[in-house]
Amino acid sequence: MGLFSKKESFLGIDIGTASIKLVELEPWLGKPKLFTYGYIDIVTDIINSKTPEAQKKIADSLRVLVKKSGARTTTSIAALPTFSVFNSIISLPAMPEKDLPGAIRWEAKKYIPLPLEEMVLDWKIIKHNPETSIQQEVKNMDIAKDEQGKKRFAFNFSKKKEEGAGKNQTKPIMSSKTAPQDIRVLVTAAPQNLVNRYMAIFKLAGLKLISLETESFALSRSLIGQDQSTVLIIDIGSITSDICVIKESVPILNRSIDIGGLSVSRAIADSLKIDLERAEQFKRDFGLGSASGIDQKGVNKTIASALSPIINEIKYVLDLYQSQENQLVEKIVLTGGTALLPNLDQYLQELFSKPVIIGNPWDRIIYPPELKPVLDEIGSRLTVSIGLAMRDIH
Repeated sequence: MGLFSKKESFLGIDIGTASIKLVELEPWLGKPKLFTYGYIDIVTDIINSKTPEAQKKIADSLRVLVKKSGARTTTSIAALPTFSVFNSIISLPAMPEKDLPGAIRWEAKKYIPLPLEEMVLDWKIIKHNPETSIQQEVKNMDIAKDEQGKKRFAFNFSKKKEEGAGKNQTKPIMSSKTAPQDIRVLVTAAPQNLVNRYMAIFKLAGLKLISLETESFALSRSLIGQDQSTVLIIDIGSITSDICVIKESVPILNRSIDIGGLSVSRAIADSLKIDLERAEQFKRDFGLGSASGIDQKGVNKTIASALSPIINEIKYVLDLYQSQENQLVEKIVLTGGTALLPNLDQYLQELFSKPVIIGNPWDRIIYPPELKPVLDEIGSRLTVSIGLAMRDIH
């Protein structure tokens, strides 16, 4: 949106496993400007919230959060949890462009553990000639209409849709009628019943849900922007941690693990025989020592031990990316509530011999300077929400 465009604002809403976060941004001189924000601690378990009562509970909390934050729009963008979405890069031989949709669906069956009829499926050609960037026209799930004219969601990686393809399949951007050898395709799929659940919850909350996308795209947008380097984002939430490889601002490898900040606090509480609230305080006060100091007794050793499954997953992702792409990740960006754990960035930097920074999602946002101390403190919790609200502000 330009200088003289209508100042339409957007709500970025992140329904996490232990909280709901909200950020409203509006366009200002071509950049996103903060209007309001808010969050509420609530165990949502949206993946398993299949009953009307469970969905109403989430919707009621979301409605309260919107009201208390003073949000002035109902136009919302939300994110599907990384662990609920299937991503894979597949390779296909040269073939006519018209044969690609069928070939992709056939190949996708090998990687997606659920029937394709139960999934929202789309794809993006990420490499078909040396001059083409994998960032080309990447979008995500938008409101569309099916053959009966009913609203539905479909992934929308390309702005151009293939006419007559049905279910809003996208048309690959090709330079000729025949694709060159070794077509590489980013395939993304989400359960249709989960998408329907999000739509139902937002409708109950009185919000207009215009788009869904994966958390990794929102993280890339808020933390990396147009940086073309290859980055590993580690998002350590309360209950889960997501690990994403971003290349040319596009997530190409995603992993999720059921370990987060709460696991660390519980480990401290069990080790020192203290309550969870005091363990949280110990975690914030002491944090981690350097990688060479993990043998010392007490809180540091307990935290290091609790984080070891995340460390192992990071090693796995780095090795997997290097073996698949024959390239190295250039730097690591930390986010999520546990990103501020004292010395965690230094600890990871020593372990992996790569630059590690704590991501600042406010870097690309205009906001009142007097709010900086507060926003810096909570920014890591709001990273996904910020990235979502940025999506349609250019």
